[in-house]
Amino acid sequence: MELAGPGDRRWQAVLEPRRLVRWVYVARLSLAWAIIIAAIASWRNSDNDKTLVATLAFIIAHFVTIASFAWSDIRQHPLTRGFFYLQAAADVALVTSVVHVTDGQFAALYILVNAVAAIVLPFGGALLVTALGLVLYTGDVVMLQALPQDPVALALQLIVFSLSGVGASYIAVQLKAAGVGAAAELYRVQLRDADILRNIRSGIMSVSRGGELLFANPAAGSLLGLDLTERIGSPILADLDRIAPGLAAAIRRAADDGSGGGGRTEGILRRGSVTVPLGVTTTSTDTGGGAAERTITAIFQDISDQKRLEQLHLRAERLEAVAELSASLAHEIKNPLASIRSAVEQLSARRAATDDERTLGNLIVRESDRLSRLLSEFLDFARVRVTRRDPVDVSQVVRGACRLAAEHPSKPGGVTVTAYVADGPGVVDGDEDLLHRVVFNLTLNAVQASPTGAAVEVSVRRVGPGGVPRGVASLERGAIAIVVHDDGPGIDATLRDRLFEPFATTKQGGSGLGLPIAYRAVEAHGGVVLVDTGDHGTTFTVMLPVHASMPGGGSA
Repeated sequence: MELAGPGDRRWQAVLEPRRLVRWVYVARLSLAWAIIIAAIASWRNSDNDKTLVATLAFIIAHFVTIASFAWSDIRQHPLTRGFFYLQAAADVALVTSVVHVTDGQFAALYILVNAVAAIVLPFGGALLVTALGLVLYTGDVVMLQALPQDPVALALQLIVFSLSGVGASYIAVQLKAAGVGAAAELYRVQLRDADILRNIRSGIMSVSRGGELLFANPAAGSLLGLDLTERIGSPILADLDRIAPGLAAAIRRAADDGSGGGGRTEGILRRGSVTVPLGVTTTSTDTGGGAAERTITAIFQDISDQKRLEQLHLRAERLEAVAELSASLAHEIKNPLASIRSAVEQLSARRAATDDERTLGNLIVRESDRLSRLLSEFLDFARVRVTRRDPVDVSQVVRGACRLAAEHPSKPGGVTVTAYVADGPGVVDGDEDLLHRVVFNLTLNAVQASPTGAAVEVSVRRVGPGGVPRGVASLERGAIAIVVHDDGPGIDATLRDRLFEPFATTKQGGSGLGLPIAYRAVEAHGGVVLVDTGDHGTTFTVMLPVHASMPGGGSA
């Protein structure tokens, strides 16, 4: 519901103190020029004292107005009561000069001065200005013998001026009282809305049809990496084209469309060399001036967690399907393979067997054993289940896995493995054997990927509810994070999207089942595995739900 029409809003704008003072400047200078022009036009027939008064009034009016304008508009000083008293006194003096020069013909100008004083000054101050005008007018009439000379007429004029001053002051007091209540309510609403917008994690910005920024909440500036408070009223779309082209394009489409309906799209946000996916919703509103006055509001947020969660779900579904197929194939192949190995071994052991036959038989047995180990890993991959759930101290698991990885024969020379465990137990519900296998597997991979003399760091810390991926119900109370970091060359770009799929490996002689098994083991515990890799170094982060007896929240 509209509280005030366009005419009401324009009238309220005129009565705004700083704008009202500008109108006073214009009126004062106009009056000063009028009196000096009148004095010049009739200077031959005028008294010298009236010409002198008109000249002084002209000079003083310009001096006071220029000084006041410099104070209020050029230097933008606050408009205090002292400033308004000075303006009122100057105007009363100017009107008295006009009244003196014109022999009282424009005495009604005192009423305008009283009305302005009633708007910008308190009740007592407005009455004081009225009293000043009465004193100066009476002095001019009585002491300087200006017209009118009739005491009755003078008394009537003084009564009219007094009543006008008191009436204007009373009306202004009532209007101010009503305005203070409305302003207080508006201020409370603004505070509430500002508090809501400040705490929303999504970025919100409003842009004019021409691309000028009208509003932005703190989250918008934080997401975009811009100080938007300094950009209000300035063009913003060029910067958005550089940082978030999808957001800029969505705003332009909403501005051109004008249907007012919400449009949803996705884009990217560039943060240096990193790109972040953005979800964008836009709406447009016409403020009554047609397309030129259209306002576009965009709500956008980082949807990295949502995209990551979608990938986790998709990966889990693929792995489950592969696991079922793997179990079936492993069972079907393993028994015939064992028969083949046994038969070849017996043939090779015959006395009549030649050296070539024995060599070929040993080769078949060796490859059969390798294939049998691969099938066993397939079965492990397919059978990953949490067989029991006990309180497990993750810190102890990490220390044990790091010791084994540091002593593994495949470790490059000079590589160090260090466990950093935060104070306080990191307890989760789970299968200790499975969790040990996960940490050992990730740590050994990091060790084998590290160059000579590099360092592998494994740390454990608490993560509060705000630090876990959104949408993972099992981690809503927080998580225990196991972080494995190496200084290797990073994961090959062609492998990153298939990292947790079976047989995805670049390791010489590797089966490509270690990471898929670790992933399924973490998933079986209700956790997630996150990977951050680049041209130098890789970090695996395993997040597991905290033990039910541990309090949620906080992070270490």
